[in-house]
Amino acid sequence: MQIREAAAEDWPRIWPFWHRIVAAGETYAWDRDTSEEAARSLWMGPAKRVYVVEDETGTLVASAFVTPNYGGPAARVANAGFMVDPDHAGRGIGRALAEHVLSAARADGYRGMVFNAVVETNPALKLWLSLGFTILGTVPDAFEHPRHGLVGLHVMYRSLD
Repeated sequence: MQIREAAAEDWPRIWPFWHRIVAAGETYAWDRDTSEEAARSLWMGPAKRVYVVEDETGTLVASAFVTPNYGGPAARVANAGFMVDPDHAGRGIGRALAEHVLSAARADGYRGMVFNAVVETNPALKLWLSLGFTILGTVPDAFEHPRHGLVGLHVMYRSLD
């Protein structure tokens, strides 16, 4: 698999799994009916450094972005978003992408990374914990999960020093 920075022309290959994941309403706190134009802005915005993963056949199977979570004197704390095409889950793609993004964020001068809203039923929670993220707190009953009802949102952090 190859991990590289995304180009604008990658968006049409990201959109199908981005839309599928967000429309499922299980892991992201974005409107399930987000338009393609709005989605592109959310994922590929100018303040974001975006990555993609291509498998050995050249199929784009995952994407991630890194952006400052805060501004000004706190701009060295990153935020990131990760998506693996559900048809390619369970192959270590998410872990490889996460390790790459963490390393790149460190090289870019970020001192830490925060996730503002990890759904407590998200299967990726195990990955984040295994990569050294800690749960700073949980906002109870903050997310309306389509199968589990109201569930909490974790705020997670990891130092990059």
